[in-house]
Amino acid sequence: MDERRTVKVSKYLSRHLRHQPERIGLTPDAGGWVEIAALISAAGAHGFRFTREELDHVVATNDKRRFVIEGTRIRASQGHSIEVDLGLPPATPPPYLYHGTVPRNLDAIRTEGLKPMDRHDVHLSADRETATRVGARRGRPVVLTVDAGAMHRAGHVFRVSANGVWLTAAVPPHYLRFPGPR
Repeated sequence: MDERRTVKVSKYLSRHLRHQPERIGLTPDAGGWVEIAALISAAGAHGFRFTREELDHVVATNDKRRFVIEGTRIRASQGHSIEVDLGLPPATPPPYLYHGTVPRNLDAIRTEGLKPMDRHDVHLSADRETATRVGARRGRPVVLTVDAGAMHRAGHVFRVSANGVWLTAAVPPHYLRFPGPR
């Protein structure tokens, strides 16, 4: 499977498993799961055909492990804008987590902290390198350090998704460290 096809299938899965399943007639269960056969059939009926082998390849080779297959079902690991309960238990975060963003967002973040925007949770990375890649998708990356240990001690709840992304409802600005001079 060539790289462009892999990316197209991955983007299609993200759109329809995380954001718009109803566009192709899918109804995920409360945990965000859909039957693989129903997904492949619905996609084909809406003009986007892929095979089970292509699906397995995308899931297995996605560097961010965006999707999880369990038996005959599939779901996105996190990042949903639709209502889902991923069933992730609370977890103790490492002392520091990281968030990649771009310079144009910094003023709002300094004032309001990190908010989930159109998702259910704020997404945080366990290392600077991953946060840098996340921020770079939208421009010149800026990596913020989150005092996750202090947040946790103050009662903020963290969860970690199957692909290692740390999730929390919001990050107030006083738990953030910004790089360099303002």
